Amino acid sequence: ADGYYEYIMSECVYSTSDYSDMVYLNSYSFNKDVFLQFNSTVGKYVGLTELGVMNAERFNKDPALLQQKKAAVDTLCRPNAQTLDSAVRDKA
Repeated sequence: ADGYYEYIMSECVYSTSDYSDMVYLNSYSFNKDVFLQFNSTVGKYVGLTELGVMNAERFNKDPALLQQKKAAVDTLCRPNAQTLDSAVRDKA
């Protein structure tokens, strides 16, 4: 079981039925520790470790990438939340 564990997780977090508080999070982890995160409310990448700060500086220099990540609330989160929420409500 020696080795490294790296993964990227995308989440859409909300608590209201109109999705007005929806936030898109894109987290980068290494060996279960988050080292870099994009938060749509903040609008940029934030480094949580030395490696994360280095990557955040690089990613934040790419306006096309930032625009894509900021838009994820409307292009990824809301459409999927609406589909999933209606599927749950229809079965309740």
